[in-house]
Amino acid sequence: MLITKKSRVAAGASLAFVAALALSACSTASTGDMDDEMAETPMTEQTTPMDDMEEMDAAAYLVGPGCMEYAEAVPSGAGSVDGMAMDPVATAASNNPLLTTLTAAVSGGLNPDVNLVDTLNGGEFTVFAPVDDAFAKIDQATIDTLSTDSDLLTSILTYHVVPGQILPEDLPGTHTTVQGADVEVTGSGDDLMVNDSMVICGGVQTANAVVYLVDTVLMPPM
Repeated sequence: MLITKKSRVAAGASLAFVAALALSACSTASTGDMDDEMAETPMTEQTTPMDDMEEMDAAAYLVGPGCMEYAEAVPSGAGSVDGMAMDPVATAASNNPLLTTLTAAVSGGLNPDVNLVDTLNGGEFTVFAPVDDAFAKIDQATIDTLSTDSDLLTSILTYHVVPGQILPEDLPGTHTTVQGADVEVTGSGDDLMVNDSMVICGGVQTANAVVYLVDTVLMPPM
């Protein structure tokens, strides 16, 4: 296990809340609609130009209490900090052994009607990436629902994506996601929270995105 998770509520209550929210939430956007929205969403003022990102040291902007453990768990190869910087974000995530469930969710492995790989690889984004332990908090009934409810899964996944590449120093504040609802980032430095999810290690660069590994799956508001 990569990190000791910071729970905000008792485990049983967390699972019940996530299950209830996921089973009752609804979204009118299809995967195709989300592709269009992600392609058309303008860059934010906090976006870092790609030329600047390419010149940065891959580890220069890392923040979070779990970065050392991440480096120890994945010291080299395509899933390491240096390795992820070489590939676009969906490809980079697929090479990271800490993000296998997220990779399945965005690539059609969980629901064959939801595949956001080309979309994620084709723009510039900030991605809040739940690690496998985050998905393990969700009960099997909810996972089963997401495997058939394409709109709901797309809504949840795109709630983890913000247009533009936002570095840690600019991250605190409110950001509108591709899904349409806002996420609230609080704290600073190694103590960042995205809603109620802790940033384990953030500022991880890929060829087209900045990634923040988080310990809880974010759920869009009702």
